[in-house]
Amino acid sequence: MYPIIFFGIIILLSSFFIVKQQTAAIIERFGRFQSIRHSGLQLKIPIVDRIAGKLSLKIQQLDVIVETKTLDDVFVKLKVSVQYKVIREKVYDAFYKLDYPHDQITSYVFDVVRAEVPKMKLDDVFVKKDDIAIAVKAELNDAMMDYGYDIIKTLVTDIDPDAQVKAAMNRINASEREKVAAQYEGDAQRILIVEKAKAEAESKRLQGQGIADQRREIARGLEESVEVLNRVGINSQEASALIVVTQHYDTLQSLGEETNSNLILLPNAPQAGSNMLNDMVASFTASNQIGEAMKKAQEKKVINNK
Repeated sequence: MYPIIFFGIIILLSSFFIVKQQTAAIIERFGRFQSIRHSGLQLKIPIVDRIAGKLSLKIQQLDVIVETKTLDDVFVKLKVSVQYKVIREKVYDAFYKLDYPHDQITSYVFDVVRAEVPKMKLDDVFVKKDDIAIAVKAELNDAMMDYGYDIIKTLVTDIDPDAQVKAAMNRINASEREKVAAQYEGDAQRILIVEKAKAEAESKRLQGQGIADQRREIARGLEESVEVLNRVGINSQEASALIVVTQHYDTLQSLGEETNSNLILLPNAPQAGSNMLNDMVASFTASNQIGEAMKKAQEKKVINNK
């Protein structure tokens, strides 16, 4: 009696089962499709009905890595991420029409990528990766819709050329950047030279203007000095000579005030060199004559003393 009751309880409990949220359970009766059960507490006939399988209705992702060649004969690996889900109304098709959906999706991704990438150069692959993703999505949608799968989105998430190709691309990029840097540096130097030349020109202009102003004031001062001397009865020629002599002695006085000065004043007239040489020769001759006279006088004094 107890074994029968226990067996009955087991059968009763096995009649109930729970389907999780976003999941579909496929029920078969004697190996034949019976129904599709969704989330919640469900009931089946014990022994007669069985759960053939469950399908997730969540969005899933499949990453496919495809190696192919570009138009410029560069081998490259592309990582294509396919986001898909089972269509709720087509759970039957997804379960019974396709055994290995991952393999099916992978095959279509390989087919599309290897048809599109060889038409592009390597640089275009990076630029037009979205076009590749759109082409993969369009092909997969047409193929997988009949099997109960909806392709949500496809993304080309990685493009990995050969290591030597990446190194060459980095060298090209570095060379281009060095070229641009050299151009900027050359432009900066050119601007610096131009600005320096402008500054020097402005400095010379201001310096010339300053000298002109200085000479103008000197001339005005000399004019006023001559007018003052004229008032006391000194004519213009005498006044000019007096001013020149005064400036000469003022200059000598200012030089004499410098205790560490090593300056020697020499005449600067064209004939001054010859006159100075003659003066020096005359000075030496006079010195020799004086020396000889003093020597003779000394000798004569010595003789007289004896």
